[in-house]
Amino acid sequence: MSFGRRPWRRRIAAGLVIASLGGAGLAGPASAFDFFGLFGSEDPPAPSVAALPYELSFEIRGDEDVESRLRDASNLYRLRQDAPPDGETLLQRAVADFAPLVDALWGAGYYDATPTIEIAGVPVRIGQFQNPEAVRAANALRSRARVPVKIIVETGPLFRMRNIQVLDQRTRQPFSPEELPPHVMRLGPGDPAEAARIRAASARLVDHFRRRSHPLVKSPPPAPVVDHAADTMDVTFLVDPGPSAGIGEVALRGPQGFDQEIVRSFIYLEEGEPYSPDRLDSTRKSIASIPAAGSVRIREGDRLDRNGNLPIFVEVTDRALNAAGYALGYSTIDGPSGRVYYENRNLFGGAERLRLQGDMFLAPRNNGTRIKDIGDWRLSDLGARFTFSFLKPAIEGSRFDFLLDGLVERNRTGGGRFGGYTVRLGGATAAARYRIDETLSATFGIKGERGRTSDVISNVDYTLIGLPLTMQFDNTDKPLDPTRGYRVSAAVTPYPAFMGSSVAFTQATASASAYYSFDEEGRFVLAARGRIGGFLDEPNQIQLIPSNYRFYAGGAGSIRGYRFQSVSPFGPFGFTVGGRSMFDSSVEARIRVTDAIGIVPFFDAGGAYASQFPDFFGDTRMSAGLGVFYVTAIGPVRLDVAFPLNPRRGDKEAVLYVSIGQAF
Repeated sequence: MSFGRRPWRRRIAAGLVIASLGGAGLAGPASAFDFFGLFGSEDPPAPSVAALPYELSFEIRGDEDVESRLRDASNLYRLRQDAPPDGETLLQRAVADFAPLVDALWGAGYYDATPTIEIAGVPVRIGQFQNPEAVRAANALRSRARVPVKIIVETGPLFRMRNIQVLDQRTRQPFSPEELPPHVMRLGPGDPAEAARIRAASARLVDHFRRRSHPLVKSPPPAPVVDHAADTMDVTFLVDPGPSAGIGEVALRGPQGFDQEIVRSFIYLEEGEPYSPDRLDSTRKSIASIPAAGSVRIREGDRLDRNGNLPIFVEVTDRALNAAGYALGYSTIDGPSGRVYYENRNLFGGAERLRLQGDMFLAPRNNGTRIKDIGDWRLSDLGARFTFSFLKPAIEGSRFDFLLDGLVERNRTGGGRFGGYTVRLGGATAAARYRIDETLSATFGIKGERGRTSDVISNVDYTLIGLPLTMQFDNTDKPLDPTRGYRVSAAVTPYPAFMGSSVAFTQATASASAYYSFDEEGRFVLAARGRIGGFLDEPNQIQLIPSNYRFYAGGAGSIRGYRFQSVSPFGPFGFTVGGRSMFDSSVEARIRVTDAIGIVPFFDAGGAYASQFPDFFGDTRMSAGLGVFYVTAIGPVRLDVAFPLNPRRGDKEAVLYVSIGQAF
């Protein structure tokens, strides 16, 4: 990883990376944490007079892969840093371990496994609640040494599935392939007879019939039959699908702070439509998108109404009215940054949201000079941005929302040997958004902006009046860590001269991302995205277009490993001037190595081009890297290191990024 030749940045890097996690305005005092849970001692306590610490080990005779399951199940392992007071307590802790150990072994498909626990060399077996010899041997080591405790397991043979049946509980007959396709079970003869596989197959059966509009399906736990002589298991699943049903009346309880009609405008269920658990989940997410809504709970009735539909009960609470917070960040290329914000989520009692946000950051020098040490810093090196955002959802209870956004900014982009541009601007956009359903919306409005940009080829004082039109589709399962679904967005904004624009052009962009999980738990997710942009009509000379409306690539969310907006056509002195078109793309594999920690190998490619349409064989830049993420309650905290694959002179060898949420 290269931090460049800026020692003053290197000195503050470590503190700002941690501070980039930010904080909420009314949060309590921060506490130290073990970074990703990777540090900290796991050694048991030292020998003492008051307690009897022990050293635990495992000896697996057979399939060594079961050791991780045994560790997860064992109280001896979980409590190893909590030393018992004497040998008798240690013995009872060991005896209590047999039941979860056997459950773990059966769960792994080893139904003839035999666990034994040695305490100070004395074996303790299942059913042996008293063992004076083991107690004496343990007490003899008090204040001398840790008591050696060993869990010994003879796994025996792995049992496998033999006969598997799924029967209609009402008729005791098997389902037809049309009613129950074979792939639903994901369990067949010869598969390991693991308890977890059987439970998962039972759950898939219920989910399958619920998705086929049978909400009252019932399936009692199966009763497997183990054949110890043949090392096999037979299992019969009984399923009562119940009647097919539709969505019934939706009863709403809450919220207290704003009208229920606002909530109802975010419910797209139609009475009588086929029941679908996925539709209910989409409804929950749709209601939760109301800024003033807190928790959203959806319950299903336990019986059908007289029309054969299932009643639905929705409960909505109010979210905290005010929120304030801050964030600090650091990039090895872009330097430090800070943000403060305030948000009111129910401004006039109609679920209106007002958000005010201020950002300050190091505006990179784009004139060929650089900050060598902190004494070189000038006030002009500070960039700032102020934004406000107002949202009025569900105008008169309809699916129309009103949005008003404003921006005032002073900034420089580029830096290093790539130049860039300077911009000062102020503007606002008023728009109406129509929600077609919970996944698709269209936004149209009017935008006004005045500003000044300067770069190596132009100084542009501009006034723009535009008519932005946007379409958005999103059916992903989670906003910050999607594992399934798609996101598609397309926008076109004409800036016609007859409306007062000082330069007339039409800008268009489109982006899409897709997420595919190879397993039900989302432990291995393949994610890909692409973005493209260009001018549909424009002046013959690109220098007439304000620099901040030309196309660039590079940086987080684009081509990682390259400085932000440094990938574009070059002008005099080798400085970036922006292009007429661009594209960038990414593909990455998000792999969970534990329940909380994952790794992400990724590859990015893209560029900005002087041609009207992207020249994929032109000056296209590529990068690759590796990320690691830690799953928290608010989303994954992610750290990426990116390496340019075809770097230019002036590009870093490696660039570090820290973020909350996945990269896209």
